[in-house]
Amino acid sequence: MSKTNSIFDFLEAGIRAESLRQKAIANNIANLETSGYRRIDVKFEELLAKALNSSGPVDLSELEPQIHQPQKTPVNSNGNDVSLESEVGQMVKNTLRYKAYIRLLNKKYNQMELAMDIK
Repeated sequence: MSKTNSIFDFLEAGIRAESLRQKAIANNIANLETSGYRRIDVKFEELLAKALNSSGPVDLSELEPQIHQPQKTPVNSNGNDVSLESEVGQMVKNTLRYKAYIRLLNKKYNQMELAMDIK
C-alpha cells in the first residue's frame, strides 16, 4: 500500500470514528434522565496510535472505531452517569477533531489537483 493511499485511509477512519462518537454523545444526552443508563464512548485513538507506531504494514481493518462503556464517571442517585456539561464538552472536542480530519482530507485532494494541473 502506498503512503498516499494510507493517509487517505487513516483520514477516512478518523472521520468514521468522529461520526460514530457524535452519535454516541447524542445518545448519551438523549438518555440524560434514564435511570440506570451508563454513558457510552468510542474507542479509536488507541487503535490509531497503535497502527501509526507499527513498523510493518498497517491492517486498516483494525482501525474500526469501537463503542464501549468506560464506567469511570460517578453515578448519580438514579444510577445514571451522564453529565450534560461533560457531554457538551466532548461534543465540542469531537466537532473540532472532525473538522480537522475534513480539512486534512481537503488539503490532500487539493495537492492532488495541483499535481495533475502541471502545464
